Amino acid sequence: MANLSKIHRDKMIQFLETLKEQHRDDESLIAINQIEKELVSKRYGLVWEEHEENVDVMMRDNIPVFVEVAEREIAEVPEENYNFLLEGDNLHSLHLLEKTHKGKVDVIYIDPPYNTLKDGFTYSDQLVDGNDSFRHSKWVSFMYERLQLARKLLADEGIIFISIDESEYAQLKLICDEIFGEQCFVENIVWNKRVPKNDKGIGNIHEYILTYVNDYNYKYKLMSPKDGIDDIKQLMIHAKENNFTIVEAEQALRKLYKVKDYPRAITLYNNIDNNYRIFGKINMSWPNGNTFGPRYDVLHPITGKPVKVPDRGWRWSESTFYDEVDYNAPQILSDGSIICGKIWFSQKDDMQPSSINYLEDVDRMLLRSIISLKSDGGMVLENIFDRKSLFAYPKPTTLISALIDAYTYQKKESVILDFFAGSGTTAQAVLELNKQDGGNRKFILCTNNENNICEDVTYQRIKTVITGKRKDGTEYSEGIPANLKYYRTDFVSKEEEFLADALLGHTAEMIQLEHGIKIDNRQYVILMSDEEADELENHWDEYSDIKAIYVSQNVLLTATQETLFGAVDIHTIPDCYFNSELREAGELW
Repeated sequence: MANLSKIHRDKMIQFLETLKEQHRDDESLIAINQIEKELVSKRYGLVWEEHEENVDVMMRDNIPVFVEVAEREIAEVPEENYNFLLEGDNLHSLHLLEKTHKGKVDVIYIDPPYNTLKDGFTYSDQLVDGNDSFRHSKWVSFMYERLQLARKLLADEGIIFISIDESEYAQLKLICDEIFGEQCFVENIVWNKRVPKNDKGIGNIHEYILTYVNDYNYKYKLMSPKDGIDDIKQLMIHAKENNFTIVEAEQALRKLYKVKDYPRAITLYNNIDNNYRIFGKINMSWPNGNTFGPRYDVLHPITGKPVKVPDRGWRWSESTFYDEVDYNAPQILSDGSIICGKIWFSQKDDMQPSSINYLEDVDRMLLRSIISLKSDGGMVLENIFDRKSLFAYPKPTTLISALIDAYTYQKKESVILDFFAGSGTTAQAVLELNKQDGGNRKFILCTNNENNICEDVTYQRIKTVITGKRKDGTEYSEGIPANLKYYRTDFVSKEEEFLADALLGHTAEMIQLEHGIKIDNRQYVILMSDEEADELENHWDEYSDIKAIYVSQNVLLTATQETLFGAVDIHTIPDCYFNSELREAGELW
């Protein structure tokens, strides 16, 4: 069928060509070319009135930098790397993070403003509400620029989770499809928060979490712990050790899970080997019902007779079977069955053997597209501050932990970024997850300080969780020892007379952020002049635990110094951070 829109556009473009012939002055040609550009621009996707923010305008004449707020440093574990809290507009923070963390962030979780008709959101220091005819366009402009930067920060195997409700869900999906690509869409997770909100005659109990990966070529499996697995293991082992009957074991499971029947009790009770490892059996049948599989002989480990060969054949090849079977170390279980390696045999030699999967090896399942967790974030905050929450509708730590854990349970050194940090739920989730599984995940949080939220809520929450002490000194918990640096965004004018020196004065913060360290001039040393290099050389014997040296591009190391310092990592600054700004100003070539 004909594309009528294209036919109409082609006619208009043809007419514009006629106008070009008739109007050859520069002003007319520029106007006609702009009209033509609009006509041939993309016809499908998200179209909006693009708006500019004050934070964009600020960067026309100024370069954002970080300034450390030293008095807010938390150093509970000196040998470990640092987490970071970045105060300021997240657009400025994201631009700076592009210099230190491009392609290095493993997980991004954000909870951006939902832009509801009732609450709206703050845009360029102005409240955008339901009366603003451009409220959707402003929200899209706001999110589009930030998500473009977020994509650059994600590692190749990285993933992003974005909380949202129905107010801007449709727009957000189109934004993400364009920036990340439709093929990188993973799932629209539904969070069943179980607290109904009756705005329109229906008890709304859910929100959404749009999930995208950075590169669809990587194989992703988001796995969450199976509920009750540890309880089942401990209960069944206890039952076995105490010689429970099968009926008693089943009754114990029913009591634990408060259900009328638990048919797996008998299977679980019988499937415990001599080392109290619980296993499940999978019949080794040929896949897809193929009845013409190989018919090799499998000998019973006790009788030595061939066991029953199923009509449908074997799922495993003969070589795979003999890789997994261990006839030299049979275990005879209480019901008379036998375990040989990863193969289970019945006590009868006319029953088909099975492969074994141990419970501890399959204690996770695929993350479900519906997550049911009570919305108790406000109660958690009230407990931390020992008073009514200072923040509206904070997400529960259990929700953020579930998302992060599903991706990082096998990658516990991950970097987690939240650039709509709000009350700091993501920081607490990361810290508690590390405590739970011994991980070393690090977080970077970005938030503005509107109504002192960064200082009074985000920072104080993190400090309380780390130290275990509330602001008033009362005890909150035993604490989760960790380190934190607090940065605030500032600006250097592009017209600064000594621009390179001004920017160089802020590179220590960038070094610390990129490497998660503290420039302490002991383990991590920064050299800004030849005199400082000479001083380090003269006292080199005193730096037995030095790990890295960061050298200004204006410092010329001598041959002796290069040899002496060569045993540690040497990094040149500031080229790696502000080179584009210095080139723009003509101070680098």
